[in-house]
Amino acid sequence: MSDQKITREFLLKRYVDLSDINLRYCDLAGIDLSFANLSGANLSFANLQNADLRNANLTNAKLWIADLLGADLSYADLTNAKLLGADLSRVDLRNASLTNADLLDAKLLGADLSYSYLSDAKLWSADLSRADLSSARLHNAVLWDTDLTDANLAKITGFNSAKFNSDTILPDGSRWTDDTDMTRFTE
Repeated sequence: MSDQKITREFLLKRYVDLSDINLRYCDLAGIDLSFANLSGANLSFANLQNADLRNANLTNAKLWIADLLGADLSYADLTNAKLLGADLSRVDLRNASLTNADLLDAKLLGADLSYSYLSDAKLWSADLSRADLSSARLHNAVLWDTDLTDANLAKITGFNSAKFNSDTILPDGSRWTDDTDMTRFTE
């Protein structure tokens, strides 16, 4: 795939196989890559604002500091993806799999993560303020130093095994402690 010339028209084809492709620094704003296979792709520093990535396979993809503002990633598979410092503000991640994804310093302000799979996800220092995490699965997720101000945590599962620390900001603005009763946010 890397020997072919990549044009915008080529990328617009559904079900395109772009596995392991290098698209670092590319401007792909507004592009339709729904159902595309981008497993192992390097999209670091790429502009993917308002891109359509519904049902895309982004397993093991590198999206370091990628700009995904307003993108649609609903039902996407981001298992083991590296999203360090990525801007996922106002992104639609409903029903997406972020299992074991690395979201260190990611911006998820106002993102819709309802019904998403965040098991074993690393959300260190992530900004999830005003995010919708309703019915998300957080089994063994690491939320150290994470900002959950005004986040919707209704009906999340796995919060008992999720890891918080004293620098985790809860939806009401308070800090997490060993005595925190998370059910006040989840029920």
